[in-house]
Amino acid sequence: MKSLLYQCLGCMILLSALSAHAAEVRPKSASLSVHPEKVVLTGKRSRQQLLVSRIKNDQTVDRTRDVRFQSDQTNVIQVSTAGVIQPLSNGSATVTIFDGDQQIKVPVEVKEFDIQTLIDFERDVHPLFSRFHCNGGSCHGKQRGQGGFQLSMFAFDPEFDFNALTKESRGRRAFPLAPEQSLVLQKGAGKIPHGGGKRLLAGTPYFELMQQWITEGATRSVADAPKLVKISAQPTGRIMQPKTKQQMVVTAYYSDGSTRDVTDLAEYMSSDSVYVSVNEEGLVTAGSLMGEASIMARFMGNFASLSVTVPSKNSVPDSYYAKLPRHNFIDGLVWDKLKKYGLKPSEPVNDATFLRRVALDTIGRTPTAEEARAFLQDPSPKKRERLIDYYLEQPEFGDHWANKWADMLRPNPYRVGIKTVLNFDAWIRESFHQNKPLDQFTRELLTARGGTWHNGAVTLFRDRREPKELTTAVSQIFLGIRLSCAQCHHHPSEIWGQDDFYSFAAYFAKVGRKGRGISTPISGSEEIVFTANSGSVKHPLTNAVLEPRPLFGEVPEIKPDQDPREVLADWITSPQNHYFAEVSANRIWADLMGRGIVEPIDDFRESNPPSNAPLVKALGQYFRDQKFDQKKYIKAILSSYVYSLSSLPNETNVGDGRNYSRYYRQRLRAEVLLDSISELIGVPDSFVAMPANSTAKQLWTHRVSSVFLDSFGRPDPNQDPPCERTTETTVVQVLHMMNSRELYSRIQSSKGNCDKWAKSKMTPDQIMEELYLTAYSRYPTLEEKRLGRSLFEKEGANRQQVIEDLMWALLNTPEYLFKN
Repeated sequence: MKSLLYQCLGCMILLSALSAHAAEVRPKSASLSVHPEKVVLTGKRSRQQLLVSRIKNDQTVDRTRDVRFQSDQTNVIQVSTAGVIQPLSNGSATVTIFDGDQQIKVPVEVKEFDIQTLIDFERDVHPLFSRFHCNGGSCHGKQRGQGGFQLSMFAFDPEFDFNALTKESRGRRAFPLAPEQSLVLQKGAGKIPHGGGKRLLAGTPYFELMQQWITEGATRSVADAPKLVKISAQPTGRIMQPKTKQQMVVTAYYSDGSTRDVTDLAEYMSSDSVYVSVNEEGLVTAGSLMGEASIMARFMGNFASLSVTVPSKNSVPDSYYAKLPRHNFIDGLVWDKLKKYGLKPSEPVNDATFLRRVALDTIGRTPTAEEARAFLQDPSPKKRERLIDYYLEQPEFGDHWANKWADMLRPNPYRVGIKTVLNFDAWIRESFHQNKPLDQFTRELLTARGGTWHNGAVTLFRDRREPKELTTAVSQIFLGIRLSCAQCHHHPSEIWGQDDFYSFAAYFAKVGRKGRGISTPISGSEEIVFTANSGSVKHPLTNAVLEPRPLFGEVPEIKPDQDPREVLADWITSPQNHYFAEVSANRIWADLMGRGIVEPIDDFRESNPPSNAPLVKALGQYFRDQKFDQKKYIKAILSSYVYSLSSLPNETNVGDGRNYSRYYRQRLRAEVLLDSISELIGVPDSFVAMPANSTAKQLWTHRVSSVFLDSFGRPDPNQDPPCERTTETTVVQVLHMMNSRELYSRIQSSKGNCDKWAKSKMTPDQIMEELYLTAYSRYPTLEEKRLGRSLFEKEGANRQQVIEDLMWALLNTPEYLFKN
């Protein structure tokens, strides 16, 4: 009996020990967390948004709107159902958060509640105009304002806004003698007509704050008021299941070390609301589609962001991705992203499609029938590698890739003169024929001196006369940073302001020019570009002379006798400047792969994140490691397994348009399509003022007339460069391909392939083979042969007419018009 009793006691002791150990390793609130863990509220106008999270299936999910909040001192604080704590009196309290069987406590301290602090315009009042969108481009922030009341766009100029509010309109907007009669309150609350509707509702804390500020005298600033240093957003990243929500918390940091919750005052925007949206309270909602977006919070010219991923419902084992081919570093980085979403890559293309794709991408034309036949019959396992090397060394490579840069740099011929345009185009083409490293190309362009008829690169400085014109173009092309907004106001979604814009423009202040003839530059005569002894750029508001300063990093020294452009060119192309390498790598990647990792390709900013950040960084580093050799960089992309994927989707990636799980089809560029048509027809196009047998990609000015090129999106340099090339398919293009008299006359030409094949002893099958190899780089299928043969064998059929009809039909197929 005693033995049994001892055994029972032993079991109880053991169970008790195990239970205690379990409690130690698994506390009740282990998976429930809150931000911030402790709250200090200073003054009666303070507040704090809580962020409650829980671990579920190894992922952090937001529970802020689902939990229950309870204060143990309701006379000290109040807490809303959304988790917002507000003070009621000095003291300490505890907020308990209940989530099912779990709970967590947040200590709260309220101090200085009874101290009446003066309201500071810049800290307290100014943010309200952004919170209620009063200073946007469609309201009072636009040029000349709205209804006579103008505010600086996105609150970039507090002094301007203070004066507009307190001094203009005879002081009626903020009227301390009768605060309730102030127009900002009357119109904001809708008590008198206001085109913007009710924005500042009476009885709200925002209305009372504005009224109290006016009552206190509507002063500019409080003595020794701390300055805003930065803001942060919590969380910084989330994986959100479709249709779920996530609360953001935005915190402002001030120069005196204090912090402040500004979640209710910040503005929010999504980089792609199709995937993820956000409301005015910072509540993020995931959509139903798989994808990514960046949620940007903006507060008084400072920015913070939340990266959100909405995964797919596909379940693919990790072992699948481990077995995928890896030709180089590109493949592994793409597979890592596909693994994150559960996407399977499409199947690889056959040799014919690969051949046509590589030729179009490298030299801008379809392969000849001879090239196609030789490649398809080659049994070597290394023939794709040899094919890439072959096309990269063709002389057409230089013209094809130079044409892409000419889109961005080609000047307006009516402004600089036709000979100047010709020299500039020749300089660009020669650079690509030499495979000049891109950093060298950039330095030569940005530091060019001499005459426009002797050094084509100086044309950039003849075409763009003002430092601000050069700033806009150079920052966008070579850095992927769009500064045009910062010319007039603070950038709405970036850190750049007017100081940044005009300090950057100061690098071009000493560009001197002297010309021959009259009315330079319209005269078209030669102009000499040189480094002047003096020159400056002034801030448009303060009129202060600004010293040259890069957009970020340390300010490099400019020696007294040195051209500031040399320092700028060195800074842009330096190894420390990742923007130059990455925007250049992204531009080439987009051309080859159908979509940029960053889109638009020259718009790098935090609120426009890359679809694959590790990939764009790795590509930029690789390009830099290859000393910006464009052929080596292009070869790496063409050699990757990802490049060889089919454009046909599978069951997992049919909705994927940005992760490169398949190839993204592109309509052929205007010049590429026209040159390919000439190859198929066998009759070269003729261009005014060009040598015989010139190709479309060799044209150096849009003034060479071509209805075809204009219909298919050839850019017009009369517009402000970088010229935008249109890529969409239009009704005009369809009608032109189906009804163009010029195309039909070339197809019927006695010098063309149709006439040659019709008069030859080739069989219908041989003619069909030649047609398909030239058009598609593949042999016709059995069904295509049968249909084609039936046309030849039809009673009364005209041999040449049949060939012409077949050629016309092939020209109008998607397989021909698109790069698949």
